[in-house]
Amino acid sequence: MHIADIKTFVVNNPPPQIGGRYFIFVKLTTNDGITGWGEAYVATAGPDVIVKMIEDVAARHLHGHDPHHIERFWRASYSSGFSQRPDITMAGCVSALEMACWDIIGKAAGKPVHQLLGGRVHEALRSYTYLYPPSGSVYPDETEEKKNVYNDPDLAAQAAALYVERDGFSAVKFDPAGPYTNYDPHQPRLVDIELSAKMVKAVREAVGTRADILFGTHGQFTPSGAARMARAIEPYDPLWFEEPCPPDMPEAMAEIAAKTSIPIATGERLTSKYEFLRVLQLKAAQILQPDLGRSGGLLETKKIAALAEAHHALVAPHCYCGPVVGAANIQLAACTPNFLVLEAIKDWGGFHAELLKKRLICENGMTLIPTEPGLGVEVDEAVAEANPWTGGPLHLEMRAEPVGGV
Repeated sequence: MHIADIKTFVVNNPPPQIGGRYFIFVKLTTNDGITGWGEAYVATAGPDVIVKMIEDVAARHLHGHDPHHIERFWRASYSSGFSQRPDITMAGCVSALEMACWDIIGKAAGKPVHQLLGGRVHEALRSYTYLYPPSGSVYPDETEEKKNVYNDPDLAAQAAALYVERDGFSAVKFDPAGPYTNYDPHQPRLVDIELSAKMVKAVREAVGTRADILFGTHGQFTPSGAARMARAIEPYDPLWFEEPCPPDMPEAMAEIAAKTSIPIATGERLTSKYEFLRVLQLKAAQILQPDLGRSGGLLETKKIAALAEAHHALVAPHCYCGPVVGAANIQLAACTPNFLVLEAIKDWGGFHAELLKKRLICENGMTLIPTEPGLGVEVDEAVAEANPWTGGPLHLEMRAEPVGGV
């Protein structure tokens, strides 16, 4: 068996664009006709550039090779061009191709991927969702002047109660901490600290002890600023304070972790066992959030989870992308003893469901684990091709101006 063909897709995610503006999929096909799907979570360059990179990596290191040789492929890609260091763009390309290889491996074996990575240890996966606006854009920079679940305590409380009571979620996340920009880290404004405390208080009063509160940020604060923010929300007992400072200096995040009782979570912007190990060694976070479309693939993230297990840390797979990453996250979580909670895109409905021939299922706040061979999902190519991305913005973008415009 060897990889004989590769096909890439850049799919427009229609409004309200939950999960990002577009999704980057890859389809690998073997010489004996087995197909595997992968997805890259990469936003460092335009998707037209990223798909060319994916195709180049596949041509150099996968085409004509046995997809079972995961370690060989990973080392060849990691070392490509005399690099041998974490590279978030290369890691996204590798992640997509690696999960597509595992999809093929599982289908060839007639087993779901989790059965090949240690076996299932969870019957279903506790899941959380963002408090998404009921309609319109999900991007704060486009909705700041309007009341929404990120800036209005009453709306946030109502949304949280709805997700808990109607959908059974036992954890909800939101990002009320103010703007994040190219010039971060910054000191939080007093108005942002005050609003954050009001928002968390309102959600806590709405859900009581029925649900955990996940306080999301985007790495925007200095260590001292994050400590001030943590002190304001600490009385409402959030389960975590997510990425309180930028990911480039885990030493700074360790300062924050030492100053608060709120567990620190991080990992969306990290890749490879090397970056995650540094976080663990510095005691910068107790909850790791690898995103399978960026962290280095399924086997690499299994290694990351093992490092976390040895440090008594937990794993909560991140997902702000499409359903193939979601499916890979599920396979990894299913066989991870130190799994904590899975990020779901609401209940995996909407366009995420339309893109799949058989949708992912979340019932009563628990994501069900597919039992089909491979990743357990198949992209509907007709839907993917009917929704091509033609826009200009990247999947995610930060503001170009510093906070306060100075």
